[in-house]
Amino acid sequence: MSVMKRRTFLKTASAASISALAPIKYLHSKESINGKILVVLELSGGNDGLNTIVPYGDDNYYKHRPKIGLKEKKLLKIDDYFGFNPGIVGLEALYKEGKMAIIHGCGYDNPSFSHFTSMAYMHTAAPNSGEEYGWLGRLADQMAPSTHKNFIVNVDKTQSLAVKSKKHVPIVFDHPGRYQREGFYAQKNVLNSIINNSDKNEINASQKFLNEIANSANQSSNLISEAWSKYSRKVDYGIDAVDLDKIAAMIESDLPTKLYYTAFRDNAFDTHVHQNNLHTRLLTYASDAIRGFMSDLKRMGKSNDVVLLVMTEFGRRVPENTSLGTDHGSAGPMFIIGSSVKGGHYGEIPDLVNGLDEGDNLKYTTDFRSVYATLIDRWLEVDSKNILRKNFQTFDIFDKTV
Repeated sequence: MSVMKRRTFLKTASAASISALAPIKYLHSKESINGKILVVLELSGGNDGLNTIVPYGDDNYYKHRPKIGLKEKKLLKIDDYFGFNPGIVGLEALYKEGKMAIIHGCGYDNPSFSHFTSMAYMHTAAPNSGEEYGWLGRLADQMAPSTHKNFIVNVDKTQSLAVKSKKHVPIVFDHPGRYQREGFYAQKNVLNSIINNSDKNEINASQKFLNEIANSANQSSNLISEAWSKYSRKVDYGIDAVDLDKIAAMIESDLPTKLYYTAFRDNAFDTHVHQNNLHTRLLTYASDAIRGFMSDLKRMGKSNDVVLLVMTEFGRRVPENTSLGTDHGSAGPMFIIGSSVKGGHYGEIPDLVNGLDEGDNLKYTTDFRSVYATLIDRWLEVDSKNILRKNFQTFDIFDKTV
């Protein structure tokens, strides 16, 4: 099959996977909570999608990247057009098992090439709007409007904007064994008095609120510490578990958490210089960790309850730079992974000739909010319009028979 025919086939097949008008059955209870869990892994720094899912069947890829383009013989081939980066052995296994969906060309209008700004857009699902709350925070408010404790967990040094909620207080920790309420020593007596007075008649609404926050912090600290102390890693997560083992511990302990967020941190994927070896190594760490996480879920009998989204703030420019790296770009792939996923390609494949803007960036073919909408509407069975402010096309990704 020729390259053009292969591309036409993939575009036609993937476009048929989009369903904007298909009826979706939503949960109609006041609090739309089922047993499903969503985990989000952020590849911080802007992952290079073209050297992750490599279009080796298109000669234009090598014209744009004569030195850093990955050679066909080194790739883990998906078909006669795409191949995985050689570091993605773990994801290749999940793809072959039919548990990995690749959504192509994810981006948005008027893209920002600033890490901070673009990530804010991805975190809020509201580009160029100044939205105050994160998309997962708004989702939590929709799913549990009466505020369930410990509904959101964010594994990181600081809280992500993605989990900022109007009604919920996310649990944020880096090391679960050391997770505790922090304060200055001079404040110790005040903090203890707030906690100790929690069962007494509050003086006013403000004190009541502080008591509730203090007690919730103590309770969640105990839950997290206990879950981690009981957890024993029985599967291989590779060299770096990327904090997914911590999330596995929380899931195994049956925390009431439905939304988890973590990141491969510190702009690790910002590969401006001598990209290839570093990028392959980073993808190996992430891929092995994801494979380990999925194996862990299977071990604990939770694999059908959890879906993982892998995203980044932007892709990279199509041409390589003079430092054998890539600069900040626009569109790139997103991945949805899980036992309930119908694996394969989704969305229109970006064109490496006619699909570039004046800055040699890929024009997006899938609004990234369509991926969010797919997870909200079709996985968690909540109406995404209330969270994303309007309707977006969704993909028929999930196997309802699992």
